[in-house]
Amino acid sequence: MKNIIKNSLGSIHISKEVIAVLAGNAAMESYGLVGMVPRRMSDGIVELLGRENLGKGVEVQVTENELIIELYIAVRYGTKISEVANNVVEKVHYSLNKFMGFSPDKVNVVVQSVRVK
Repeated sequence: MKNIIKNSLGSIHISKEVIAVLAGNAAMESYGLVGMVPRRMSDGIVELLGRENLGKGVEVQVTENELIIELYIAVRYGTKISEVANNVVEKVHYSLNKFMGFSPDKVNVVVQSVRVK
């Protein structure tokens, strides 16, 4: 599995929830991001998630060969959406590599909302 680190002393298993929180915290530090939003929208209403619920705006898929992260975000009105998304992807790659020792294979960004902050 991609989320298991093995060495001579044993192995470390990193749960999907931990990866989701790390990715969500990294994304929140990106310029132009208003916040994380839930994966599922109900009745077209999008609410921003607080710091304690960031994992609900991140979907982590782990297979034998791949670690795929999908982030659901709201961007600030007036910013270039592609730049915000690129900043989020770069920040998540950097932070996960720093904290876990490896980067995700793919980081997908889904822009659910544009907000005036």
